[in-house]
Amino acid sequence: MKSSILLPQIRIFLSRRIYKKLYSRKKLMLEIVYQDDHIIAINKPHGLLVHRSSIATDAKEFALQLLRDQVNRRVSPVHRLDRKTGGLLLFAFEKDVEIALHQQFQNGEIQKKYLAIVRGYAPDSQDIDYPLVKENGAIQEAFTSFVTLKRAELDIALGQHPTSRYSLVEATPTTGRMHQLRKHFAHIFYPIIGDRKHGCNKQNRFFKEQWEMTTMLLHASELIFKHPFTKEDIHLKANIHQEFKRVMDIMSW
Repeated sequence: MKSSILLPQIRIFLSRRIYKKLYSRKKLMLEIVYQDDHIIAINKPHGLLVHRSSIATDAKEFALQLLRDQVNRRVSPVHRLDRKTGGLLLFAFEKDVEIALHQQFQNGEIQKKYLAIVRGYAPDSQDIDYPLVKENGAIQEAFTSFVTLKRAELDIALGQHPTSRYSLVEATPTTGRMHQLRKHFAHIFYPIIGDRKHGCNKQNRFFKEQWEMTTMLLHASELIFKHPFTKEDIHLKANIHQEFKRVMDIMSW
């Protein structure tokens, strides 16, 4: 007759940080907005880098590699989108298409529209003509126009103000300078919520403490351009992501 030994049960408790690290290994699937034989466009999530960067050493996933693995084809981005900005990001499958689209961006032939939530009651519309200075000191012309779509006033005191006011704006940059919209809205004193570099620290801290929200509320919503191969007019739209929508719900928009 065989004897058996009953071993005591062992429970292992994981910290939240370790648990997330172990169980968040599932590869992100990108939302494809448009695809044909020559180009592909995705709705980039906020916080995702376009490609590897020596500056952001904390990043483990990149839109370029994720999309390449997802469609099993070589892809090349034809324009920039900040890490914290969500929305439309366009890629080319072939080198000649990449060059042609890049040239359209350089020539200002591609129309871009963005949605942003900013501090304060923005004017109904405004054109911003404010040159920006590069890191090397070179001055670049920069133009942005915007219209205000919605406004909200929350019964929450902030600083010396008894209420908090915000606006949803649609911005159209006619030049494509680095951080252009972020710098332009900060320049006219309507900073984009969640912009830690150019925005309002008080507002960013308020959103984090009040709603646990750290997303920069800037979304690349539309791209209008001529297809470099078929010569068709292409009009792409991307829906806002969940965190952006959550703030819109808070504002009752």
